Amino acid sequence: MGVLTALPIISAGNLCCCLWVIGGGLVAAYMLQQGQPAPITQADGALVGLAAGVVGAFVYLLLSIPITFLVAPMERMMMQRFIDRMANMPPEFREFATSYTAGVLGIALGFVFWLFVGAVFSTIGGLLGSAIFRRPLPPPATDIPPAA
Repeated sequence: MGVLTALPIISAGNLCCCLWVIGGGLVAAYMLQQGQPAPITQADGALVGLAAGVVGAFVYLLLSIPITFLVAPMERMMMQRFIDRMANMPPEFREFATSYTAGVLGIALGFVFWLFVGAVFSTIGGLLGSAIFRRPLPPPATDIPPAA
């Protein structure tokens, strides 16, 4: 979730109902069920989904720092081209557009946003995953008396 959310073009998948975030919760519930012989509960799915959302936000933070600094010059160049082509742009907007930099503030706001959104939607994904990937209950053991 955090990796796909931090990548510039691929992160657009989150525009479709937080696809990568819910998917992270689903995968976490699947992995939890695969590691246990007994069926997982809805609470287990919600908890593992929540943990996946929080971890995903920290992964997003760690990956978005180098990606932001690598992409920032290209973004500035594209914004400058946009400003140059718009002749009738108000001076206030021109000043704002030339001074805008995502930088540290953008990374921090993105992290806080994904921390809360990730916690909510990956918990939903964990609940869905616990319902989808839950193993059936084993049949009850029957006591058969020995033959005499």
